[in-house]
Amino acid sequence: MTDDARDGRDETELERLDRNLGELLQELRVALPGVQVLFAFLLTVPFQQGFQKATSFQKDIYLVTLLLTALTTALLIAPSAYHRLEFRQGDKKHIVDVANGLAICGFGVLAAAMSSATLLVTDYLFSATTATICTIGVAVVLYGLWYAAPITRRRRRAREA
Repeated sequence: MTDDARDGRDETELERLDRNLGELLQELRVALPGVQVLFAFLLTVPFQQGFQKATSFQKDIYLVTLLLTALTTALLIAPSAYHRLEFRQGDKKHIVDVANGLAICGFGVLAAAMSSATLLVTDYLFSATTATICTIGVAVVLYGLWYAAPITRRRRRAREA
């Protein structure tokens, strides 16, 4: 039984797919402004005078963060582009499945980018120990809330069913 059937929804498969795609695209609209802000910040960093004082490690972390953020942007915008190119091809289930996978991967890469950005800033401003603690903390919170909590809930519900 699907979640939709458990919710008592009375809709056709196509209506369900349309709703699922709409919900996914709305979720991406929430995430993308944050990604855009992070990307814009990163694009300005090398042009700041203080960046010249950055260590080789910090410059390497900067590059990793920049690339992770670019990949996040690609993954989170891809569902809209994919939908637009597949529009009216009668392949809605495939579009929803691909878009869902891209979004899930995008959120994972976003968590890595945000963790990496935390490492960059905290390493620049504080000690390596502080940077490590803060980065691990951010990564645990992000991956915990975005992946561990929902996966744990899904497994618990599957056992109860």
